[in-house]
Amino acid sequence: METLQKLKKGVNIVKKYKLGLYEKAMRNTLTWHEKMECAKECGYDYVEISIDASEEKLNRINMSPKERKKIIDAMFETGIPIGSMSVSALTKYALGDSSDVVREKAVRIMEKSIEFAADLGVRTVMLPGYDIYFGESTMETKKYFLDNVKKAAEIGAREGVLLGFETMENDFMNTTGKGVKYVSMIDSPFLRIYPDVGNITNAAVADKHDVCEDLALGKGKLIALHLKETTPGVFREVPFFTGHVEFERVIYTAWNLGVRRYVTELWDMGQQNWKEDIHFANHSMRAILDRQS
Repeated sequence: METLQKLKKGVNIVKKYKLGLYEKAMRNTLTWHEKMECAKECGYDYVEISIDASEEKLNRINMSPKERKKIIDAMFETGIPIGSMSVSALTKYALGDSSDVVREKAVRIMEKSIEFAADLGVRTVMLPGYDIYFGESTMETKKYFLDNVKKAAEIGAREGVLLGFETMENDFMNTTGKGVKYVSMIDSPFLRIYPDVGNITNAAVADKHDVCEDLALGKGKLIALHLKETTPGVFREVPFFTGHVEFERVIYTAWNLGVRRYVTELWDMGQQNWKEDIHFANHSMRAILDRQS
C-alpha cells in the first residue's frame, strides 16, 4: 500500500542498494511462499536460494516446469524475488576434484544450477572457490578447476547469468586477490567475485594483511557481498557483532567499490529466536548501509 501511494504521488522510491537473506537463516519446514513472506516481514528485498549437497536441495535443479512455476508464482504473490543462488554443493562435488566421477557430477550440477537460475530469473550465482575440498590441492586439481570454471563462464554467458566466486575457508581462494587471479585468467564478463566478508577477515588476520586492501583488489570485479560474522578459525554460526568482522569499514570500502547488493548469511540451528536473529541482522546491516547512501 505504501509503495502504491508513493507511486501515485510521483515519489522516487528507487533503492540505492538491495539486501538479501540467505535461505538457510529460515526454518527449513517453511514453504517457498512462507519463506518469502518471512523475508518480507523481516525487511529484506530478496532471498538467496541454496543448492547444497543435501538430496532435498540438490533435487531442485531437476524440478519440473510446474514445480518451477510454483516458485515463480510465490515470488509474484509476495513481491520478494529469489535474487541470487549459492551452489554450495560444489564443495562436496568440487569442480577440480581428482576423481573423474566426482568432477563430472560437479559439472552437471554447475550447468543445471545455472539453467535453473535462468528459469527462475535469478541474476547471480555464487560458486565456491575450491578446486577440491575433500582431498589435497595439486597442480592437477587446479588445472581441472580452471578448465571447468571456463565451462561455467561459457554457460553463464549463454544463459545471461552472472557467476561469482565466493571466497572460502582454505588457502586456495580465501581472499579477494586470489579470486581476481582466476577471474583475470578466464577473462569473461560473466565471471566475477562474490566475497564473503567473514572469510576474507579470517584470512586477513591469519596472513597479517588488511582486509579492506584485499577487498579493493577486486575493483570492477565485485558483484555482491556476503555479510557474515566470524572469529579466528571459526567460519560459521557466529552471531553478528560477537566476532571480529569490521562491518562498518568493510561495507564502506565495498560501497566505494560500487557494490550495491548484499546478503546477510546466518543459519537457523533450531534456536527459538531464529526470526529475531533475522530481524537483528537486517536492522543492523541496514543501519550501516543507509549511512553509505
